[in-house]
Amino acid sequence: MRIRVGHLYPDYLNIYADRGNIAVLSERARARGHHLDVRAIGKRDAVPVGEIDLFYIGGGQDREQALVADDLAAKADPLREAVENGAAFLAVCGGYQLLGDFYRDVAGDEHPGIGLLPLHTVAEKRRMIGDVLLDCAWAGETLAGFENHAGRTILHEGAEPLGRVIAGFGNDGRSGDEGCRYRRAYGTYLHGPLLPRNPWFADHLLAEALAHAGAAPELQPLPDELEHEAHVVSAERARTRGGRF
Repeated sequence: MRIRVGHLYPDYLNIYADRGNIAVLSERARARGHHLDVRAIGKRDAVPVGEIDLFYIGGGQDREQALVADDLAAKADPLREAVENGAAFLAVCGGYQLLGDFYRDVAGDEHPGIGLLPLHTVAEKRRMIGDVLLDCAWAGETLAGFENHAGRTILHEGAEPLGRVIAGFGNDGRSGDEGCRYRRAYGTYLHGPLLPRNPWFADHLLAEALAHAGAAPELQPLPDELEHEAHVVSAERARTRGGRF
């Protein structure tokens, strides 16, 4: 089965090796006999409505976010339509912030979001940096990664977080929430990249993309000893770091 991936702004949003998430998805798909067909969607490119099973957008600094924000806002309607019709979506850090209503940077400049996730983000001068560990009760799993962001993301009433913070800062360092999820769309601050040390989440995204493509979403297990070891090491670093400020 061909899994069609739309990678938004790969030339702008790829901080902390976020492009590695695509490599993980590709390899885990290949191991099951599937092919990841990755299409870059850049500035002024149209969103191919109905032709993408999984969208992906990585992280970037304020400059890169400012460079793509208006173009992404112009793509808001087809991206929201795709998610409402069952496409999966993973957004990391800067990309996550732009999936909300707006992002206001530390200089006070406000950049439009696409309103896909029920949240907004306002940056402060103090950055939230370090290893982080989440409890994703909805999946019965934990997520481990690395965060480095000045933005304080506020979830709107009724929004579902991606996970609850066990150790680290999360969305704002106060609420105990990290990330946001809506239908098959997921936003998070976790870098590292995220998926190599969290194989269950990579497979969850693949299964949802396969379901959108019209295939059976069942994926046979893979020998993930190294991936699980990486998760354990990252989780332990986060626990040693301690809680939020």
